[in-house]
Amino acid sequence: MNITVITVGSRGDVQPYVALAAGLKAAGHDVQLATHRNFEPLIRGRGLEFAPVEGNPRAAVESDLGQEWLATGSNALAFVRHMARIMRPMMAQAARDCLDASRHADLIIYSMLGWLAAHHLTEHLGVPGMAAYLQPAHPTRAFPPITDVSRIRLGGRYNRLTYLVGEQVFWLVFRTGVNEARREVLGLPPLPLRAPFPEARRRGAPALYGYSPTVLPKPSDWPDWVRVTGYWFLDRTADWRPAPELVRFLESGPPPVYVGFGSMHARSAPSLTATVVEALRRTGQRGILLSGWGALTDTGLPDGITAVDSVPHDWLFPQTAAVVHHAGAGTTGAGLRAGVPTVAIPFFADQPFWARRVFDLGAGPRPIPLKRLTAERLAGAVQIAVQDESVRARAAEVGEAIRAEDGVAQAVEAVEELRARS
Repeated sequence: MNITVITVGSRGDVQPYVALAAGLKAAGHDVQLATHRNFEPLIRGRGLEFAPVEGNPRAAVESDLGQEWLATGSNALAFVRHMARIMRPMMAQAARDCLDASRHADLIIYSMLGWLAAHHLTEHLGVPGMAAYLQPAHPTRAFPPITDVSRIRLGGRYNRLTYLVGEQVFWLVFRTGVNEARREVLGLPPLPLRAPFPEARRRGAPALYGYSPTVLPKPSDWPDWVRVTGYWFLDRTADWRPAPELVRFLESGPPPVYVGFGSMHARSAPSLTATVVEALRRTGQRGILLSGWGALTDTGLPDGITAVDSVPHDWLFPQTAAVVHHAGAGTTGAGLRAGVPTVAIPFFADQPFWARRVFDLGAGPRPIPLKRLTAERLAGAVQIAVQDESVRARAAEVGEAIRAEDGVAQAVEAVEELRARS
């Protein structure tokens, strides 16, 4: 098959699809990955074809509007509205780019945000599409959606209803921009006020979920054309080597605590860094800080704490005493696979959902939302992570189960099977 994979967003939104695309290529398919130019080296470095899509996620996050977006926290409506304001100016061009990348495709696989263009490309081109998501989106009675961070639990009917309401709100916020792209780029009629998602489910549109069933089992009320495959990990390449100074740091003392917030950006980075450093000082722990996209700084750090700009999680995390992060889907999976406790500090979006899952699994202490973070609270959570034997044992147990899974292989098998049935 000639397959186009479409995904947009931060590195956490792209990297799993690189792993999926590489698995599809290894299975003999011709694969092209369409995303932002920022990630072209990552994609071509894995021997994959690349197609550019409008947008610079790092610039978007660092903008004034992007900072307002990050500040929405657990307010789901504000989150979606800000996201739409960021994305709408580029939606028509992104649709053109995705169309160019998909003209010869036999199958289009798309991420959750990639749906904004890909769903309509399948209609325009007359080729099948397949959702491939990193967060649960199909309605279920088993648990509330990722946007529901309230403690209210009113049972299965309430859970399912919140999905339907949430996807309708999402559609109403994005509908104008989507319909403009349909008309201007694809020559398609506008879609009505009613969200298109229920109709796609009625047609039995296939879908994959790239997270572990150990972390979140497939609900019994999802159909067989929805598969939870396991995480799509993109591990380090065979020729990757760590910086000698990082190796020396790891060897110079007990396992450190990793602290990193991935693609999150904070203009209060010096203050956030000071909070982290003080928490590590209070617990007597060494630390490795990820400077990443700017949530933490790498200057003025005391002895026993070092900073890295980027390092493969599959290499570093097993060498740590615990991992402290924002609970993005990919970082959460990497931390759990390493078998070390997780301290989750969710910023926004799906992060509170995954943070809560870690806690419910017993693989880490209670999450600390960013707005409630203090050195005292973080020190207490780190202390639990490094000293509570029940948490450490449970983290190790979850890690062993995830390491036994092969999400990419399961996804490739599902793609081939579901495509044959469609």
